[in-house]
Amino acid sequence: MAWLGYGGLIPFVVLTAAFLLDHHHGLLWSDALIGYGAVILSFVGALHWAFAMTLPDLTDQQRTARFAWSVVPALLAWPALLVDATMASFLLVPGFVAHYLQDRRLVRSQSLPDWFLPLRFRLTSVACLCLSVVGVLSLGQV
Repeated sequence: MAWLGYGGLIPFVVLTAAFLLDHHHGLLWSDALIGYGAVILSFVGALHWAFAMTLPDLTDQQRTARFAWSVVPALLAWPALLVDATMASFLLVPGFVAHYLQDRRLVRSQSLPDWFLPLRFRLTSVACLCLSVVGVLSLGQV
């Protein structure tokens, strides 16, 4: 599982490096990074849909909350595709952080594998760092 997760970070790191090193195509790299970030944020939201369907010990209220939360990341990610990189990072980074906090809440109430939360923390941290670097350095480049 870790290798799959870390493999998913490759586009974050490569696109951020491309943005930093190739100023001539900076807009292309930042748009690609934001697009990828939006896709991944939507993807992690789907984890909670799956948890809502499969975790047997959820109460009805917890299950409903998981289903409701699972669509929030996509609702944050979609508008990020419509704005500049700085504004997009202001949508995506808090979305990733909020999703990690939801993961923590779920882990406290359910028995998930021991590797899940530490892996999610590392993946979230790298994604947020890359999005923040590009978002901040894109200020005023619109």
